[in-house]
Amino acid sequence: MAMPTASALGDRRFAIQRWRVQFGYFLLLLPTLIALLALFVYPIGRLLVTSFFDPDFTLEHYQRIFSVPVYLRVMQTTLSIAALVTVICLLLAYPLAYFLSTLSARASRILIIFVLVPFWTSILVRTYAWMVLLQKQGVLNRWLLELGVIQEPLALMYNRVGVTVGMVHVLLPFMVLPLFAVMRGIDRSLLRAAQNLGASPVQTFLRVFLPLSLPGVGAGVLLVFVLSLGFYITPALMGGRKDLMIAQLIEQQIRTQLNWPFASALALVLLVVTIVIMTIYNRLLGLDKMFGGDVS
Repeated sequence: MAMPTASALGDRRFAIQRWRVQFGYFLLLLPTLIALLALFVYPIGRLLVTSFFDPDFTLEHYQRIFSVPVYLRVMQTTLSIAALVTVICLLLAYPLAYFLSTLSARASRILIIFVLVPFWTSILVRTYAWMVLLQKQGVLNRWLLELGVIQEPLALMYNRVGVTVGMVHVLLPFMVLPLFAVMRGIDRSLLRAAQNLGASPVQTFLRVFLPLSLPGVGAGVLLVFVLSLGFYITPALMGGRKDLMIAQLIEQQIRTQLNWPFASALALVLLVVTIVIMTIYNRLLGLDKMFGGDVS
């Protein structure tokens, strides 16, 4: 029997060593994999099973969602509110992020703290604060009446206005931070070069700065829109019957009717809609580019 050569022994040792390294990496990743399976894969799988088996296999719950007009209206309301909140957040956050990006590093770090302050306050507390401000006997209406701007209190609560104001306040930092991160990294010498070549400030902004800031715009828009789709607390407290969102509908099905299969179907429809939106977004803009991946 021929003895293995030194080259063959070396290849075998190398293969064993590589397997040990890979197995060590697997052991390091094992707790994370278990956590992902327990916290994400299993709950989604349980929702999937619950929505299709009641107790036998059925498509009744999905047929109900797409055949009953009220549920389609809730989905339309959810998408329209999410789009409105995203647009307002972008309009407010872009000039703010631009201003912060023009300051010195020390000044921008100080001011960015004020953007982060809402993260340290409960969403419930912030929503109740807006309720105090916007209700018919609230601070805002009282000031407007005293100044003579209005003759009777404005309806700013339990409608689309209240929902939009509350959600914009909560989600605005999620738009500011990606914009600021991208704008801070833009090379200002490019702007000066454009101006030296005869471009006006408006042309410099539109043709140089704005295109370079689009990754931040894309990241902020996607982040705010996806978070808006599943928002619950603010619409539940500040919205009216015409502003029912899908998260509230899911909560009602579970709390009042104990209809877990239908609630699971609603949750999966929302998940699929979110995945479809992110897929389209990735096709058009590229999520890797927006979140700092390899753009080569």
